[in-house]
Order: sequence, then structure tokens, then C-alpha cells
Amino acid sequence: MTVMTPAPIDQQEDEEMLVPQSDLTDNQESMEVEVQPETAIVAESQPAEEPPAQSRFTWKIENFSRLNTKKHYSDVFVVGGYKWRVLIFPKGNNVDHLSMYLDVAESTSLPYGWSRYAQFSLAVVNQIHNKYSVRKDTQHNFNARESDWGFTSFMPLSDVYDPSRGYLVNDTLLVEAEVIVRKVLDYWSYNSKKETGYVGLKNQGATCYMNSLLQTLYHIPYFRKAVYHMPTTENDIPSSSIPLALQSLFYKLQYSDSSVSTKELTKSFGWDTYDSFMQHDVQELNRVLSEKLEDKMKGTVVEGTIQQLFEGHHMNYIECISVDYKSTRKESFYDLQLDVKGCRDIYASFDKYVAVENLEGDNKYHAEQYGLQEAKKGVLFIDFPPVLQLQLKRFEYDFMRDTMVKINDWYEFPLQLDLDRENGKYLSPEADRSVRNLYTLHSVLVHSGGLHGGHYYAFIRPTLSDLWYKYDDERVTKEDMKRALEEQYGGEEELPPANPGFNNTPFKFTKYSNAYMLVYIRESDKDKIICNVDEKDIAEHLRERLKKEQEEKEHKKKEKAEAHLYTIIKVARDEDLANQIGKDVYFDLVDHDKVKKFRIQKQTPFQLFKEEVAKEFGIPVQFQRFWLWAKRQNHTYRPNRPLTLAEENQSVGQLREVSNKVHNAELNLFLEVEIGLDLHPVAPPDKTKEDFLLYFKLYDPEKEELRYIGRLFVQSSSKPTDILSKLNELAHFAPDEEIELYEEIKFEPSVMCEPIDKKCTFRSSQLEDGDIVCFQKSLPDEAIEQYHYPDVPSFLEYVHNRQIVHFRSLEKPKEDDFCLELSKLHTYDDVVERVARHLRLQDPSKIRLTSHNCYSHQPKPQPIKYRGVDRLSDMLLHYKQTSDILYYEVLDIPLPELQGLKTLKVAFLPATKDEVVIHTIRLPKQSTIADVINDLRTKVELSCPDAELRLLEVFYHKIYKIFPPNEKIENINDQYWTLRAEEIPEEEKNLGIHDRLIHVYHFMKDTAQNQMQIQNFGEPFFLVIHEGETLAEIKVRIQKKLQVSDEEFAKWKFAFLSLGRPEYLEDSDVVSSRFQRRDVYGAWEQYLGLEHSDTAPKRAYTANQNRHAYEKPVKIYN
Repeated sequence: MTVMTPAPIDQQEDEEMLVPQSDLTDNQESMEVEVQPETAIVAESQPAEEPPAQSRFTWKIENFSRLNTKKHYSDVFVVGGYKWRVLIFPKGNNVDHLSMYLDVAESTSLPYGWSRYAQFSLAVVNQIHNKYSVRKDTQHNFNARESDWGFTSFMPLSDVYDPSRGYLVNDTLLVEAEVIVRKVLDYWSYNSKKETGYVGLKNQGATCYMNSLLQTLYHIPYFRKAVYHMPTTENDIPSSSIPLALQSLFYKLQYSDSSVSTKELTKSFGWDTYDSFMQHDVQELNRVLSEKLEDKMKGTVVEGTIQQLFEGHHMNYIECISVDYKSTRKESFYDLQLDVKGCRDIYASFDKYVAVENLEGDNKYHAEQYGLQEAKKGVLFIDFPPVLQLQLKRFEYDFMRDTMVKINDWYEFPLQLDLDRENGKYLSPEADRSVRNLYTLHSVLVHSGGLHGGHYYAFIRPTLSDLWYKYDDERVTKEDMKRALEEQYGGEEELPPANPGFNNTPFKFTKYSNAYMLVYIRESDKDKIICNVDEKDIAEHLRERLKKEQEEKEHKKKEKAEAHLYTIIKVARDEDLANQIGKDVYFDLVDHDKVKKFRIQKQTPFQLFKEEVAKEFGIPVQFQRFWLWAKRQNHTYRPNRPLTLAEENQSVGQLREVSNKVHNAELNLFLEVEIGLDLHPVAPPDKTKEDFLLYFKLYDPEKEELRYIGRLFVQSSSKPTDILSKLNELAHFAPDEEIELYEEIKFEPSVMCEPIDKKCTFRSSQLEDGDIVCFQKSLPDEAIEQYHYPDVPSFLEYVHNRQIVHFRSLEKPKEDDFCLELSKLHTYDDVVERVARHLRLQDPSKIRLTSHNCYSHQPKPQPIKYRGVDRLSDMLLHYKQTSDILYYEVLDIPLPELQGLKTLKVAFLPATKDEVVIHTIRLPKQSTIADVINDLRTKVELSCPDAELRLLEVFYHKIYKIFPPNEKIENINDQYWTLRAEEIPEEEKNLGIHDRLIHVYHFMKDTAQNQMQIQNFGEPFFLVIHEGETLAEIKVRIQKKLQVSDEEFAKWKFAFLSLGRPEYLEDSDVVSSRFQRRDVYGAWEQYLGLEHSDTAPKRAYTANQNRHAYEKPVKIYN
């Protein structure tokens, strides 16, 4: 077995874990697979407490760049008695990243209700430098609905396919999967309400973090009561009122029998679907929600509730040692952030929180009147709140790795927390010592997973009894105290050896599930906080509204259960056609979802249904004639034929089966009603095979208006000329008005509307029942130019292709700026011209457009090139989905000109200042490095006018290249590397024959995962060393160059490093003997290392190396 070691957390992509869109079939190509033998097999029937099985799987994918399938599966491997495989999307799952998932093999053939839980990591191996391998870990409960899980945005495709990055070598990609499997209980038939008395919350996509917080707040009854007492009215709408949405949610949690949706609440926050698929920080949401509720409670009977429950105060102080001076500042808090790193338990965190800092040396305190003084600085608590919310700092910035990491260290927290311990060591002198600060644990919020994603759930004991419950989205289960406390301490878990007789070492792995937030309630306040909340606390209008909602829900549930007994009959009439055509409908005749529906039992005779219709519409049964609709081969949907007498004598259910080839529970009918001269219904005329029923639409080119004006029976042997006077009468035209007739044939994928020859018979024009004839006044040739759309075909073409486009400024991608009605057939030039006209911009070529990503709801990374697409329809298309959003920006120069230029961001490091400034250089693509340097000279301050400059390529604090002046800039990529310009020091210009120019880097040692790793930081630089020069001599020059104080410099260590291994140097060592005599490829891996702590602030320009670490802040908009 291969041991699964936790992967170093050093990637910065911010992505949600999504199940890929399923396809029915995919071609799988053969590939070489290596899998370590599995020795710890877990049977399907094992109890939940049996040790998990684990294994590592390696997948070697050859000819990777030539894969032409959307999805690509590995061979099957076995872990825990289960079959697994890795699924990748070589070109991304609708994103510009490699997408990778763990998939349950043969999931469709597994027994009903199967589920399995796995912790796993997926990795793409860097075959040049293993430490740059991309590895991400997570966990998931796999089931029939979610049989694959992983990372849609695993790593940028640009990194994968760039051979210099080391991931794709000889067109071969190495993928690793490490899997640990546990058996889980079958929860398919589990009823939370029945088993526990509580219900869960539905997950909208990635809202488990919110669900765990909402359950915690709900189970603070005093808080729930205050929410119920917030004033709302029966006219409020939950989706736009946070108080009402929260009241509704809490009411349903209290009285519902099944899990509750949070969609109304997130809508009241102003969130869209994308926000619900973004995983945010629980602490941030808690603070934002508290602030919103505090604001909404102002001026009401519950004003001040948030402060009364959650607000405490502490005192920041600075006290001088040698003089009588003390500065204090009182501050409030709603939660406390406690360190986990370096602290074994909660008391150690509080000790660290109030630890005294000595201000001395260079860090003395400037006291008024006394100048710089040695002093003590610290924090003490004035009072703690009744409900104490503790945020455990499980996520921290690691300065050595220059990234965020999750702290999975062991960290204990007690059932009872005594903050008066050791004679009140945490309390300030002014604290009220009569208040007993003894707290009991109410809830434990848990994060399971890694930095890049995971799952949140909560352990809560609602009444502070010994009964604990786990709230995991929709599921609530009873849990013991050990599961809620000890198992959430974090640290490592040890599994017994797989083969005890073989003396193999126990299997250890990091526990990725651990406490993230704790809620304690003060013992002296618990009777007040854990109070009774019943229907008396809920406003009458809210009770009525929610009871009505519940009744409607039950009614729908009943309807759904009885659906197989009923048929839904949708009846369209002339009135529906008149109301819809020209407004909601332009093609075909009617939207059946907007006509009258009848829910009729299937065994009901059709004649009885006709009586229902008579009651509803006032049309006597003998005057009703019903037509069946049919979908034609050209995808139009028209009335096809009237029901026969035999069909009308059948039951409704029998008729539905006759009319529908596709098995569904609906029947669409057209009700033909003839009106006599007295404007009352009369019996429909007899219809022979020679009679056609045609429908007529009238077009007005002046008003650009299309409307329905009626239907006529015509004989197949007659001609349009026979009905012209009747059509003029329907249109209210003069009897002899010249009119043009067109047949509306189809509209998908394109419009087909052709003139009808008025002298030909209807049969020879191939017209039949249900056909549509559009007509209009004949226009003289000179009048045609007056109209945008002079005839029916041009108008229908316009309607078919018109598109309302929402334009957003690229700087404000969440907000619509303006809308324009355009045509999908508009060219690139048409679109930018219309945008420029709206913005009152004279030069449309200064408009640059960017398409919309339909999945992330963000702008695509790359803008649309000048005339890079043919039509508006191409701009709006994203992986077979069409959006109605475009982003625009106004450039300072025309886009064609900009595209002929190369834009580089160059960081300039002045010789005299330790301050990096970023400059944007824009030059023609055929320019050279010398041109960049000449341009830069005009923008920077040099130490002397004739100073020489050079351009370096810097990546992760190492210098990889000095650009030659004649190199073309067109292929330089500053997206991943930092380009740094600097003056060439004088000493480098006159190198002696035995002098060396060496790389000098700053570094620290990191011992994460019990392995020593070198972490570089800061600004790398070159240094000239002379033959025979000792380290002591070189140190003098380095200290002067970097301007480091004697006290700080004395702490530094110096080492020669080759391929990451340090060899520490003594002052007497001759440094030049360690370095190669001439430059070879890879010189950046041999350097003089300066080992010390990183105290400098992070450079702004390094952000482009961590640009995927961006996480959207939590916002509640309403």
C-alpha cells in the first residue's frame, strides 16, 4: 500500500467543487495506468466504525495534447472494496482550467440507496520540480445523485499545456489520486424530524457554510424570539425583506416536517444563483448578517438585541514602565478571533490574546510629554457577552509559503469554559467581578476539507442538555459528546496496521474535519437565553401566511401524488390568439401555458368535460368543436383536425393516449366557436376533406405591428382572390384594397415566410388545415423605402433575430449599465457603433467588448478581438448557451492599434530606494527589450542620467533570466512571471577574469509535513564575488547594499544552496570556490542564501503570482 500523505497547500485557485455535467457516452482511449496494490479492503457491509481503506493511484496519460474527447476516464482502481476512476476534462469543463474529479465507477449498476464517503486528493505532478506539483484535497459523500466530485477549476490550462512549466513532459501528463474510504449509513429513507424532532436546511449549491450558521442562530431561542418580534406586515414580500424571510425560515424550522429551503432568504440578501454557488467565510457572513439585523432592528421593540446577546468589551492599553503614563482605549466586539497555530487549547489562545508585549529598543512608545519610552502593551476584557462567539483561526496567511493555508493542528476546547480562572487574569481592573464568567458550550461549527473548498456542518445541543445533534444541511442526527468535541479537535488520526503480523507502521493522516467556530452561553444567563418560544411570539399575519403556504404545498403534494389519475386539458380559443399574437407570440398561434387549464379525472367522459367548458366559457355544448394540435416535421405546432364523434364518446384518458405519441399527462385542444349574425354562438359548419381551416394575421408596416384577426374555412379548389373581400372586411380595409398574402411556414432554425400566388388554388399552394396566412396592404415601390420592415418576411426576420443586450461596464461587472435592442445578425461593427452612439463616443473603434461566462456569471478572461467575431450571436454564445450580457470598456486608443501593441507590466527597483513601482509599457509587438528599456528610461528616476538598465524574469523570488536587448517582446508572458527592471551596478560592468556574478536569494526553512523545505521570499539580486573573497568580506558588502541594522544582521545565516539543499558557510569560507566557473542552464538553483525572517511588507506586484487566491467578499445588498 502507498501511504496517502497530506499534500502541501500551496495553490491559490478559488473555485467551487461542482459535479460535471453528465454525458451518456464518451469515447475512452487506452492509457498506461499504475496502481499500488490495495491491502486494506473494506467490505460493503462493514460497520461505520471499522477503519478506513486507503490507496494511491497513478495515471500516466500519454499523447495528452492530442486527446479529442470532452471527457477522459482513467482505468478503474479499487479502494475499500469499491471501484473508482479519475475523470478529467482535458480542455476544461466549460472553463479555461483543467477540470478533474473522482468518479464512482459503474455507479448506475449499484443497488438503490448506495452511498460511500471518501477523503481524497487529486494532483497533477510537476515532472521537473516535484514541489511545484498541483495538489488539492477534499471529501465527499458519494451517492446516486452525486457520483463524481472534485474540482472544475483545478489549474489553468495555460499552465498545463506550457511545456516549460513542467507538467506536460514529452506530451505526457502524470495524475495522482489518493483516496481514503469510510462506509457510511444509508440515509435515503432517514427522517430527521421523526428521529430527532428537528429539521435541516437545503443546500443551494455551496451554502452549507450559511446553513450551519443559521441553525446555530435559530437554536439561540432569545435570538429567534427577537427575530419573530421584528415588525413586518402582510404586504411585505419575503424575497425582498430580510426580517420577513428570516421569520419565515425560523417558523418553518420550528414547525415543518421536512427540510427547509433558504432561497427566499438569499434572495432577500440580493444574491443571485452565482452567489449561492460561491463558498464564503462563516465569520464574515455572521458579522455582515449581524450588522444588517442590528440596523433593521433600530426603532423597533427589539432594538439592541444583537448587542445584548453578542457584544462584549475589551480594553487596549499601553503602560509606560519608567514614567507615570498609561493610554487606554475601550473597544466592543461581537466575536473573538483566537489563534490555533501554536496553541494547544482555548485557554492557551486566551493567554496569547492578553499576553503583554514589551515596547523597547527601536519599538519604544512615544508618550505625550515624555517622548520615547519603554512600555507594556496588551489587551484585557472589561466584560464578556451572554453569548460568546469564538472564531478559531483555522485559515491563516503563511508568510513562508506566501499563501493562505488551513491549520489542521490539534486544538482542544472544553464543555465548560471558565474565563475567571487564575483570579480573573483576563479581566481589566474596571471589570465587574460580581459577574461569574463561566460558560457552557452550545454549538461547534465544523469545516471539513482544505483551503480550496470543503463542507460545513454544526454540532448543537439546543437545550444545553447532554443531547447533541449534528446539523448537516438537510440531515439532522443524534450524536454523542465525543463526536461533537474530541473528534473536532483536529490533529492526526492513526489507523491500525493493515496486516498486524507484518510489523508495518500505523497509517497516519491529517484530520481535515475540525472546529472552526464555537458558541458558548454564560451559565448565569442560560435560563434567559434558552427561553420558550411558541406561536404567541409569531405575528398573526406571519402565521396565516405560512399556514397558507403549507396548505398550498400539501395541495401540490397531493396533486402530484394523484397526477396519474388526472389529465390536464389546455383549451385555446380565438380570444387567446387575439390576446397573445403580436405581444407574447409572433410565430405559430398561442402559448399553451397561458390558456385556461382544466384538471379532469381520466375516467371522465369527454362529453362531461364539454359541460365543464360550457360552464367556464358560456358556450353551449352543441356549439363546441374541438381540434387536436400536432407538431409538424418543421417543428411548428398547429391545429391538425377536429375530434371525431367516436373520439368525443371516449373518456378523457383514452383521448389523451390517442393524441399523444409522447406519454405525458396533458392534452392541448383548440375550441372552435362560430358566431352568428346576432353575435351569439351557432353550430359549427360541416367540414369535408375539401375544406381547410386557415388562420390569419395582419401586418401593419407603419406601426410595425402584427395581430390576429380571425380564421376562415376555404375550399381547396378555391383561390385567394375568392376571399380578398372577406379579409379586407376583417382588417377594416376598403373592399377593393390591394393586399399581399404570405404563408408563415416555419421559424426554426431560420424564418421561412413566402408570398402566396393569389391566382393559384389553395391546394396548388399546398395549404392545409392549421396553416397561417399573414397579409398586409400592398405598398407602392416609392413607399417601401420609408419603412424599416416593409413586408411580413422582413418583419418576422427582425422579430426572430432581435435581441435585448444588457451592457455592463467591465469595471462593474455585476451591474447593468444600459440595454440596447440589437439583431443577432448585427456585425461586429454594427454592435460597437450602437454602443458608441449610446455612450456619445465619436470613435467606435475605442470600444472593446468582452463576452459573458454563463457558468461563473463573470466576464470571460479574454476580450473580443477587433472584428474577431462575425455576428452578435457569436458574441453571446458560451459553450452552447446563449447569454444576453456583454461587457464594454472605453480605451484610450483604437482597439486595432492596441492589438498591434504589446502591453507589459514592469516592476522597477530603483537603486536608491527600497520601493517597487509598477510601470505599464505599451509598444509595437515587433519591438525588442532595448525598446522597453528606452521607454522605461523616460518614466523612472535614475541615479544618474547615463545609468544602464536591464530587464529580468523573476518567478517566486528567483531570477530565471536576463533578457538580451535584441529579444522580441511579442512572446514574453508577464501573466505568470514578474518582469523586473533595475540599474546595472558599476561593479558588474568591469568584471575581472576571476570574478563571479552569483545569484543571492532570501530564504526561510519550512518543516511542514515533517519535511524540510526551502521557502524563498523578498527581492533576489546579483552580486559580484572575487576570487579568494571570504564570507566575512562579502557580508560587509551585502549589509551595506541592503541597509540592514547590525542588530538584525547578526541574526542572519548564510548558506550555499544547490537544488534546494543548504550548506551553511562560516565567515572564513571562500565563497567563490562553491560556484561554477561559467553559466549553465539552471544557474538559478545555485545561489548564496540569506536565511532570516521575512519582516518586509508584501510587494504589490507579486499579486499576479497569487491572482487566483481572490475570494469574493460576502455582501448582503438589501
